[in-house]
Amino acid sequence: MFTGLVEATGHVASLTPTESGVRLRVGSPFGALTLGESVSVNGACLTVTAATEDAFDADLTSETLERTTLGRLATGARVNLERPLMVGARLGGHLVSGHVDGRARVVALMEEGEARHVKVECPRDLARYVAEKGSVTLDGVSLTVNVVAGNVFSLMLIPHTLAVTTLGELAVGTEMNLEVDLVARYVERLTLGARA
Repeated sequence: MFTGLVEATGHVASLTPTESGVRLRVGSPFGALTLGESVSVNGACLTVTAATEDAFDADLTSETLERTTLGRLATGARVNLERPLMVGARLGGHLVSGHVDGRARVVALMEEGEARHVKVECPRDLARYVAEKGSVTLDGVSLTVNVVAGNVFSLMLIPHTLAVTTLGELAVGTEMNLEVDLVARYVERLTLGARA
């Protein structure tokens, strides 16, 4: 479980094809991670399969490659990193599972002083989980939705977010990993179950 509060950025050191998908190596400031440990990389919960003092490896299977943007990243690309939430720690963002629901795309960017207003288009089947003043996670960053119109939603990126995450590099057309609010999914499931 994560919070969507990015701890650091790393970079894609390599993407190597394997029999079952791709092995991703990420240059990381975390030091040597433990084998089997989870790390959120641009919002996708990945398992550490090898680690050194300045990098870790994770295997991307076909599901991860189809649902996320990770397999399309170029060597050297910056990525948002977060280690799992520790029991008893403050929950400053929102509950984030690291299970990416799909890809969202930037459709408009507007500067508003030092902040940036962003409009994002999400897949139509995920739009029902996005609510005004609700939470979404984009590339591992917990964000508050300002306005929803169909399958397009707007949000405001504050200067801190622009400075310490990869979201400061967004351009129109950029695709990001989207995780909708976990609570919304369970509410829907419980409601549908009650009707059955």
